[in-house]
Amino acid sequence: MDESPPPAQPAELTDSTAAHADGWADLLSGRHLASVLVMASGVLLYAMNLYFTAALMPSIVEDIGGQAYYAWVTTAFVVSAIVGSLSVSRILDWKGSAAAYLIAFSIFFVGAIGNAASPTMELLIASRAVQGLGGGLLVGLGYAVIRTALPARHWARAAGVVSAMWGVGTLFGPALGGLFAELGLWRASYAALAAVALLLAAVVRRSFAGSAGSGHRAPVPAVSLFVLILATLAISLSAVVPMGWPALAAIGIGLALLGLFIAVERRSRHTILPALAYQRGNTLKWVYLTVAALSAGVVMENFIPLFAQRLAGLSPLLAGLLGAVLSLAWTCAQLFIVSVRADATRRRAIRIGPLLLAAALIGYGLLQTDGAGPSTVAAWALLLAVAGTGIGLAWPLLGVAAMSSTQDAAEGGKAAAAISTTQLIALSITSALGGTLMAAGGQSIADAARYATLGIALLVLPGIFTARIVTRQ
Repeated sequence: MDESPPPAQPAELTDSTAAHADGWADLLSGRHLASVLVMASGVLLYAMNLYFTAALMPSIVEDIGGQAYYAWVTTAFVVSAIVGSLSVSRILDWKGSAAAYLIAFSIFFVGAIGNAASPTMELLIASRAVQGLGGGLLVGLGYAVIRTALPARHWARAAGVVSAMWGVGTLFGPALGGLFAELGLWRASYAALAAVALLLAAVVRRSFAGSAGSGHRAPVPAVSLFVLILATLAISLSAVVPMGWPALAAIGIGLALLGLFIAVERRSRHTILPALAYQRGNTLKWVYLTVAALSAGVVMENFIPLFAQRLAGLSPLLAGLLGAVLSLAWTCAQLFIVSVRADATRRRAIRIGPLLLAAALIGYGLLQTDGAGPSTVAAWALLLAVAGTGIGLAWPLLGVAAMSSTQDAAEGGKAAAAISTTQLIALSITSALGGTLMAAGGQSIADAARYATLGIALLVLPGIFTARIVTRQ
C-alpha cells in the first residue's frame, strides 16, 4: 500500500507547558465528570460481568440445570461482545455518542432482564449473548469517545480511568457475585445490573449533548467479521476437545483463519480495523499488537487462584487475594503514569511495560512447584505485582497512541474503538490456549501451572519488540 507520513503526536504527549487545567480536578468536574462516569461505568459493567457470573454459575445450575452447557454461558457473552465492539465505529458515525450509548445500555438492559427471567439454561445463554452485545458496545465506546468528548490534555488520564475499570471489575466482581449467590439471589443480581444500566442511560444525555452522528450507515464488513469469529471459535475449541492432535488442529485452523482475516482486510474497502492499520509507515498496527501482548498477560489472573490453592494450600480467600495483586498493581501503575507529562518518559513506559510483564511471568512460571512455602508465595506476590505494573505503565498510553494515529476525528475514534476489539479477541484466544496448555500438564498441577504460565509469557514476548516500534521517533 502507499506510504503514509508518520502520525502526528498529540498535544497531550508533546506539549510541555504547565496549564492549570491539565489535572485530575478539571477532568473530574462539570461535564467532563459526567462523560468519564459513563465511559468508565460502561467498561466496569462488562468487566464485572465476566467474574460476577462465574461466581453465580453454581447457584444458577442448581436452580435451572444445564450443567452440560456451563461453558457456553461465558462463551456466548464473549463472542457476542467481540461482535458488539466491532460495531462501535459504525454506530458512532451513524448516530453519534449519546445515541450510541443509549443503544448499548438498552441492549445490555434487555440481556440482563432476560438473564434474571430465564427458566432454562438455553434461554440464559441466549440472554447472555444479548447482554454481551451491549457489553461489547460499552467497552468499545469507552475508548472511542474519549477523543471527541474530552480535550487532548485529558486523553491519557481518561484512558487510564477507563482501563482501570478492568482491575476494579476483577477485584470486586467475584466478591459481589459470591454475595448474591450466598443469599440465593442470583436472579436479583442481574435485575440490579439492569437497574444500573438504566441509571447510566439517564446520565448519557448530559454527558454527550450535541454529539449527533453524520447519519451515514457504513456497510458491515461481513466477510472479515465471519472469518474473525470463526478464528476465535476455532482456537476456543482447543480448550474443550481432547488433548493431542485435535487441540493442535483447532489451534492451527484458528491461526490460519486469523491469517485469512488479515488478507481479506488488506484487500477490502470496508474493514473491521481502521485502514490506517494496513498502511506502511503508520504505527497503529504495532499499537494493536502490543495491546494484544499485554492482554495475553492479563489472562494470567484466571489461573492464579487455582495454582495457589493446589500448590501452596492457600485458602480460597487468600488465593483470591493473591490473584488480585496483579489487578491492583495494574490499576495503581496506570493511574500514576497518566499524570506524567514528559514525552520521553511516556515512551519509556510503553517500552518497559511488556518487558516487565514478560520477565515477571517467566519468573512466576519457574517458581510453580508442589508444596510451595510462605517464601515462595511471597515471591509469587512480588512477581505478580511487577507483572501488573508492566501492564499499567503501557496500557493507557497505547490508547492515546491509537487516538493520535490520525488527525481525522472519525478515524481516530475508530482506531481507539479497535483497542477494545483487539483486547477482547486476545483475551478470548489466550484463555483458550491457557486451558489447552494446562491440559498438557496432565495429572501434575505443577506442570500444568508451568506450561500455562510460560506459554502465556511467550505470547507476551513479541510485545517487547512491537512496543519499541510504537515509540520509535
